[in-house]
Amino acid sequence: MRILWLNHRDPLHPEAGGAEVRIREVGKRLVKMGCNVRLICERWSGSKAFEFLDGIEIIRVAGHYGLHLMTPFLLNANRDFDVVIDDVAHAVPWFSSFFIRKPVVGQVHHLHESVLSLELPHYLARFVALAERGLKYAYNVFVTVSESTRHGLIEKFGIPAERIFVVPNGVDLDVYRPVCGKFSVPTVLWVGRVKRYKRVDNILMAFKIVKRNLSDAKLIIVGEGDYLPHLRLLSERLGLHDVVFAGRVSEAEKVRLMSGAWVIVSASIVEGWALTVTEAAACGTPCVAYDVPGLRDSVKDGETGLLAESGNVKDLAEKILLVLRDDDLRIQLSRNALEYAKGFSWDKTAEEFMKVIKGVVNEG
Repeated sequence: MRILWLNHRDPLHPEAGGAEVRIREVGKRLVKMGCNVRLICERWSGSKAFEFLDGIEIIRVAGHYGLHLMTPFLLNANRDFDVVIDDVAHAVPWFSSFFIRKPVVGQVHHLHESVLSLELPHYLARFVALAERGLKYAYNVFVTVSESTRHGLIEKFGIPAERIFVVPNGVDLDVYRPVCGKFSVPTVLWVGRVKRYKRVDNILMAFKIVKRNLSDAKLIIVGEGDYLPHLRLLSERLGLHDVVFAGRVSEAEKVRLMSGAWVIVSASIVEGWALTVTEAAACGTPCVAYDVPGLRDSVKDGETGLLAESGNVKDLAEKILLVLRDDDLRIQLSRNALEYAKGFSWDKTAEEFMKVIKGVVNEG
């Protein structure tokens, strides 16, 4: 099968996130199944216009906004494919079905309307929100990564349930596994792309409360992004001296930190799934997170972690303190998280994904 995949970023992009990890892990397995996979994405500084990555053919053209404008021409130049995957990882659909008479699948990670006003100028946020509403008319078949996203597509956009298939993310258990013991001091970890909607500022404020009760606690923030300068300034204003801004780290260091941390925390407004939560679970580390779409899928409240009321910094701090102080609870949550992570694999994800696109192709 010949698969054409559209996404803003490729897995090597400096701002690549969970969506791009999924493309790489699923794509390379589809190649092993005998598929031809071509990914068309944006150019970035220092990137090659063309290269192969794990058997995936990557073609980089235009910039972030220009890529959308070129969609009709790109599809016209790539008509030798059996199915098109529109990866809607950044709110605006590609609308490929409007320009080509080939089966098209829309892959939606999470709905963006609740975070657009935080990340974009007002006029652009309204335009993107309107474009996202076009999902209902752009695709006959959807793939989502969680039940939360599926529910949102049904309830908010009125998309019939039978058109939506949930194919959860996997985790590489050969890479993400406990590689060391827990650090000697109570360590809180956050990992991700530093964006405003991730509400890492809430984690800093919660950590201020944690420090009042647990003086030797330490917070490590891993990742880069445009909201990082604000967080550094906030950390100084809060008088936090045990916060480490680690920036971008190697995969080996990421696994070490996930293994050694006592708890990982996530405070986003919304997620598709939060791949870092499952990766940390596979390293034997539980999660404290806000009870929001995506995070309530990747965290089983009271089993693999604890969920706090969204936006309630005090509740978030109390849940973090509970995990750090209660050794028996933390050990049990860690064991459960590790077992839960073992139920996910990229092989399974790729197989389920293949079933969906085969069905789409067979039905024309």
